[in-house]
Amino acid sequence: MSTLNRRRALRERIVALLQAGDFPGLTDLASRENGVADQLLNYLFDPEDLLHWRAVEGLGWVAGAQPEQVRKLISRLLYQLNEDSGSFGWMAAAALGEIGRHQLPVVAEIVPMFYGFLEQEFPRVSMLWGLGRFWEVHPRALPEAVPLLLDLLQDPDPRVRGLSAWCLGRAGAREAQEALKGLLEDGSEVELYDQEQLHRTSVGRLAKEALEKISGQE
Repeated sequence: MSTLNRRRALRERIVALLQAGDFPGLTDLASRENGVADQLLNYLFDPEDLLHWRAVEGLGWVAGAQPEQVRKLISRLLYQLNEDSGSFGWMAAAALGEIGRHQLPVVAEIVPMFYGFLEQEFPRVSMLWGLGRFWEVHPRALPEAVPLLLDLLQDPDPRVRGLSAWCLGRAGAREAQEALKGLLEDGSEVELYDQEQLHRTSVGRLAKEALEKISGQE
């Protein structure tokens, strides 16, 4: 089989696994094929496409099982977040958070950069999702981001408000409780990738869930 045909066959197998939500199968494939993480990087451009979100989650799974295969891609993900790159890699920040969730050492040196991505408009929503996933496993990492997220609860973009609430719940940020209560009646719709699916929810519902998570940790 030619190199081109092998790559095409690998791509088709990866897409089939993502469509099925078979992340254990994806990690098994990555243990046998070095190009899996590289292929996943081609699916970080459309936040309205379920396949692209599953590629983000898939990168995390591959990082957990084959960290070196993903480590070499970190510089490419960072470049996609550079304004000079001309890239459409909007989901790169989400991918960095997801990789950190599964394999913290791979991103340990750049975790402080997450704060800067939250301050920038282009990667902010993507980074909020990545930070929420990251904080679910490492809730005490990057505590200096909490005050920024408290401010973002008042952002005019409902995606920013909703995902900030989502993050703060995962961080167990007790200092956010009063601000979160102020969002309970916010019916603005937000799309969220969670539990392998894209869901329509609201800022108020995310604030309520965050308050429940924080209360459950007390």
